Amino acid sequence: MIDLRYVKKLIEMIDDSSVDSIEITTEKGIKIKIAKSPVQRGGMPLAAPMPISVPAVMPGALLDARVTPAAGIPMPAEAAAPERADRGSSLEVKSPMVGTFYGAPEPGAKPYVSVGDRVQKGQTLCIIEAMKIMNEIESEYAGVVKEILAQDAQPVEYGQVLFRIDPNV
Repeated sequence: MIDLRYVKKLIEMIDDSSVDSIEITTEKGIKIKIAKSPVQRGGMPLAAPMPISVPAVMPGALLDARVTPAAGIPMPAEAAAPERADRGSSLEVKSPMVGTFYGAPEPGAKPYVSVGDRVQKGQTLCIIEAMKIMNEIESEYAGVVKEILAQDAQPVEYGQVLFRIDPNV
């Protein structure tokens, strides 16, 4: 028989560590396997990652190089990620990481920004939760928010456009 307090302690230790799973076999041949998976705020599992056509940095690649996800062909950094959007003079604010997008500091609170709001450089636009850490995303530009392209409590990918800001308004 397994001591349930022992199992509970193992679960707590795994939950508080960066270890994703552990499997233990006792002397009596009893196997215990504990694995954690990412969850969103509210306890719902994250959706499976969706492929996007945004260039990603490959592990071990030079910091200046970008690689196309499909072909794995290095591209110059300036060609991979233009700052200006194709939509007039709007500037894009992209996700610097994979995580969960939150437009407000807590559920039910007023969002950080809305379409039509004037923002200043350094102003918080949203939060991206990654590995249970809340990362405030600040505007790199001053201007007016023209579009919010991410949905609250939904996963976002690295390089995904989150906001479009018009600096000329």
